[in-house]
Amino acid sequence: MVGIVGYGVHIPRYRIKSEEIARIWGDEGGGVKDGLGIMEKSVPGMDEDAATMAVEASRNAVRYCNINPKRINAIFVGSESHPYAVKPTATIVAEAVGATPHLTAADMQFACKAGTTAIQCCMGMCTSGMIEYGLGIGTDVSQGRPGDALEYSAGAGSAAFIIGNDGVVAEIDGTYSYTTDTPDFWRRPGMDFPSHGGRFTGEPAYFKHTVNASKGLMEKLGLKPSDFDYAVFHQPNGKFPIQVAKMLKIEVGKVKQGLLAPLIGNTYSAASLIGLASVLDVAKPGNRILVTSFGSGAGSDSFCITVTDRILERRGKNRNVIQYIGDKEYLDYGMYVKQRRTLKTL
Repeated sequence: MVGIVGYGVHIPRYRIKSEEIARIWGDEGGGVKDGLGIMEKSVPGMDEDAATMAVEASRNAVRYCNINPKRINAIFVGSESHPYAVKPTATIVAEAVGATPHLTAADMQFACKAGTTAIQCCMGMCTSGMIEYGLGIGTDVSQGRPGDALEYSAGAGSAAFIIGNDGVVAEIDGTYSYTTDTPDFWRRPGMDFPSHGGRFTGEPAYFKHTVNASKGLMEKLGLKPSDFDYAVFHQPNGKFPIQVAKMLKIEVGKVKQGLLAPLIGNTYSAASLIGLASVLDVAKPGNRILVTSFGSGAGSDSFCITVTDRILERRGKNRNVIQYIGDKEYLDYGMYVKQRRTLKTL
């Protein structure tokens, strides 16, 4: 049995409402706001970045399962906003949580699915016997050009999952990936903000990969949409996950617990993983969860996860996702651009 032994999240307490962004950009901004289904988004503090959030989420994950962090033999950090171009985030996390120096560590990048790929790497190493426990993290401070549609959705957050064979609270029954060269979203070296293909990011990118990965997983495991109690999809906005659930013939109600984009925006590499954490916060033993990430460029990783009895013993060890979401302080647009360091000097 390989699966989730511990998990933790971190969501910054600052928020900005979509209507506040639209107030600055006028009628056009209001139209963008209405089309995304996002009410507000999380904003990192002046002293927060992808590394500090990864540390907080990882400490929560270690606290949740109460293992000696020196038993963690691999750390993989998925992000598209690593604070250093040349200097790993994974080593910062390892030092901060007290992991053994006898470990393998690396940073990963595949847009918004780098975190789920990190978990797959930990799964493989645990299954092969190379390591006892691995730590897979998705963490991002998302970027969006002022006035662009991404500014309404680009949030910040982190989720960390300890993967192992012993003390499993949710077994990973299988995983399946679907990947093509579909350039719907990109950011070249030296650019502060990403570019995207607008509507192109939907049908040939997000929906094609999310649907094919989910269907591939179900075919591989001999399961049907009705076999799942919950479903979590990558959430670039508040509407795509609902649409993809309908395409897969999954009841929309099964998506709601993990659909957090309307409240915190798109946290990129952390999005589907924070959604999974929210589901694990309330799931019962025996519940089966479908999780499918999506990363532009493009690819999806899909997982089938079954909750074990042990989850009841661990519940309440940490602040849950809803508590993080409820602890918030609103910013106006001026404080937002100052805090995000969005204003540039010529």
